[in-house]
Amino acid sequence: MRELNITMLGARYVGKTSFLTSMFYEYEQNIAKTRIQLTPDQRTSSILGNKLAELKSLNDNPRGGGVASTEASVGAKSIRSFIFDLGEKGKKPSLRLNFWDYPGGYITAENNSEQQDFVKERLEDSEVVLIAIDTPTLMEAKGKWHSARNRPLDVISHFRRYYTDIKYPRLVILAPIKCETYLQNEASTNLLLQKIKREYASLLDLFSSESLIDKIAVVVTPVQTVGTIFFSYIDIVNGQPIPRFKKINPDAEYNPKNNEQPLKYLLRFLLKQQIQTRWGILNFVRGWMKLDEYLKEAVREFAKDCKTSGGFEIIQGKDLLNI
Repeated sequence: MRELNITMLGARYVGKTSFLTSMFYEYEQNIAKTRIQLTPDQRTSSILGNKLAELKSLNDNPRGGGVASTEASVGAKSIRSFIFDLGEKGKKPSLRLNFWDYPGGYITAENNSEQQDFVKERLEDSEVVLIAIDTPTLMEAKGKWHSARNRPLDVISHFRRYYTDIKYPRLVILAPIKCETYLQNEASTNLLLQKIKREYASLLDLFSSESLIDKIAVVVTPVQTVGTIFFSYIDIVNGQPIPRFKKINPDAEYNPKNNEQPLKYLLRFLLKQQIQTRWGILNFVRGWMKLDEYLKEAVREFAKDCKTSGGFEIIQGKDLLNI
């Protein structure tokens, strides 16, 4: 089975597992509309099932504490790979999507060569990188807690260090998470997009450099992880900013929105690489697609409605995504 690596880059407590849970949940809710099947392996299914139960009960307690973090303890055994097999319904899967997650502390591990080597390996081997952004700390208090929570300077430094002499195309997804509060009207949505571009300007400048601009597609895909919660306040726990939320009403149920959009962009990127023959190193993508023409058309149908407005934007690399 062919395998595609996706690195989930983000500091601790940002909400990467919550995003994956909502991504799969939204896909499952709309599975009748697609001809492709996304199947988690047993371990992934167990972790996401537990997380789904937490998300569905988010903010049910009077203090509004929300969901406890699933941050793993630092160490080799704490590295997690969330595996989803992709294929035509009723047939054996032909592509494995391997979402790599690891303790957020790895991103700031200055003196640990083993942890730094792991991040290096993941960034160099992954065709897709998803940068998870904690939206409340980006937007509230004039961004006072953004650096502490999202560690943008560490994220940028990793790309500067490891995105050199790129030989084949990459997709980088900037995914603001838990952004329900900031997508309520056009003004707040535009403000969120502007803030992302401003706070990650150095990263975007790197990607638009002469040596990278034709090899890297960059998109912004805001995801509403729960869909029915709004930012309340920022709590400081052991020196760390922890956003707290409240439901729009006591009876509001879990209703995530747009979490499937990063998946759509990911598959759209793959399909484009199959079509674009000049990237010889991606023969495994072309081989997969040629073996599964029916699946190829199913992916095209699934990925055709990637959003490009309302906070979504293709910042760079439209030619790497247009199908």
